[in-house]
Amino acid sequence: MAKEWAPQGIDVSKPSIARAYDVVLHGKDNFEVDRAFVSEIVKVVPEIYDVAAYNREILGRGVRFLTDQGIRQFLDLGSGLPTVQNTHHVAQEHAPESRVVYVDNDPIVLAHGRALLAENDRTTVVTADLRDPRSVLDDPEVRKFIDFDQPVAIMLVGILHHLHDEEDPQGIVDAYMSAVPSGSYLFVTHFCDSSQDARDAEKKYLALLGTGRFRTPEEITAYFDGFELLEPGVVALPLWRPEDAVPDELTVGHKLMFGGIARKH
Repeated sequence: MAKEWAPQGIDVSKPSIARAYDVVLHGKDNFEVDRAFVSEIVKVVPEIYDVAAYNREILGRGVRFLTDQGIRQFLDLGSGLPTVQNTHHVAQEHAPESRVVYVDNDPIVLAHGRALLAENDRTTVVTADLRDPRSVLDDPEVRKFIDFDQPVAIMLVGILHHLHDEEDPQGIVDAYMSAVPSGSYLFVTHFCDSSQDARDAEKKYLALLGTGRFRTPEEITAYFDGFELLEPGVVALPLWRPEDAVPDELTVGHKLMFGGIARKH
């Protein structure tokens, strides 16, 4: 089999978080190594493609909710590859003046994101490591788009579970939230230790990708300490302000990720 073409600087010898997420969203910006990783996850959680859809759906509901609250600035951390109905699509459809900064440390995100966003002067992509909040917050491109004297939505959607405990995800959340004023919001979704299947999936993620901590609902809720956690709290993704009917009995896939939104007073 011929070696797949990849942009310069892109390592296709191991799976990437951003590209694996692209696989489960039925995207095209991924490689065989990413598809092979997802095929292993499917063996443990057959619904993993559905889980990605639930995460994409709550992103849409959450961003619409935030625009309804008057938020016009979005810092999307660990954003992955910009795809259909991502943050800027949703925010700018509801509030065209919204400004969105995507931050990711995967160079493929910059390579593809810059092209996708070239004609959108209210959206940008920054290559940086969210684990270093100071470097992100001081980045000139971030500062150009985000006014930190005005409310900001700090978005950590589907990314904190890729931080190990020793990387202090709580401290990272606190650093970003300390940088934004009252009236800002925190939006988190996270793999949840909600079943034995979830625990088996965690083992696969850690073995094959090197990251993927499935934390308990209590651990996920702790990220919101000190802020006003909005109804319905931290819940399985389909239960967060659903727009369609939700089954009475949730499946493993429904409960694989939990999320919520809180407001900073």
